[in-house]
Amino acid sequence: MAWLTEQTLWPALRARTQRALACGALQPIETALVHLEQDGVRFAVRQVSSLARKEAARRTDASTASGGAITRRNPFLPYEPDLCVGDLSPTHVALLNKYNVIDDHLLIVTRRFVPQTALLDQDDFEALLVALRGGDALGFYNGGEEAGASQPHKHLQAVPLPLDESGLPAPLEALFASLTVTDSGARITGLPFAHAFARLDLMAGDAARTALKTCRALLHATGIDAIDVDGLAHQSAPYNLLVTRRWMLVVPRAAERVEGISLNALGFAGSLFVRDAQQLDTLARIGPMTALARVTKPTA
Repeated sequence: MAWLTEQTLWPALRARTQRALACGALQPIETALVHLEQDGVRFAVRQVSSLARKEAARRTDASTASGGAITRRNPFLPYEPDLCVGDLSPTHVALLNKYNVIDDHLLIVTRRFVPQTALLDQDDFEALLVALRGGDALGFYNGGEEAGASQPHKHLQAVPLPLDESGLPAPLEALFASLTVTDSGARITGLPFAHAFARLDLMAGDAARTALKTCRALLHATGIDAIDVDGLAHQSAPYNLLVTRRWMLVVPRAAERVEGISLNALGFAGSLFVRDAQQLDTLARIGPMTALARVTKPTA
């Protein structure tokens, strides 16, 4: 079996995208991009007029009713062959996000079922690093339903940078000049909620081990530790992880939505999604940074 490499992954993804579009397996969702500024960050907000269609399809895929019983359907076991980019490793496969809002949206999925709330391990980072080292990209993880995970089967995600053509690779990076280093790690002064941050170089050797060690340290710094569930290490609380070649951010979560608006890891990079004009108005009224603060935990 030939594994995808740093050199072949993104070209293979783009080739698969064209074939998946041609056969209808890939169903991109059109958006209109607007910007909302708050606390020094110019947030990219995509208004997704058909997000309701995506959510309805997700619910249909996730469960089918038979009598009074509901059985969840796992879209990753089996996955759609037309969405398969290729094999990343003995433990992970690369898939296209069927209902993508951002172009070249990659899913990094475990071959066998592993709960989304299981702790990330070195195999996960080995697979993610194929994407991050193959092109400038943002990797992210929604650790649990309250963190925005739509599927219970373990999967990381990656999208190319920049997230917004008008500026920085990620809008959040506007705050990187305001780092405060404490005994429990670095904090971004401009973020009004609990988090932990680290700079790192994932182009260096032994990057997967470095990423895993850093992730575990940031989780611990935010009060998230390992708990045993049926012999497998799980996270003790929901969180979002964001990671590039250059930095890593962990944000503990308290809720998945604010006033009906769903927020996942991309929100903490400065990229948000709303279903319609009403949700956009709500987000503008609340303020995007305030919305993020309302689904997280307060700073200690």
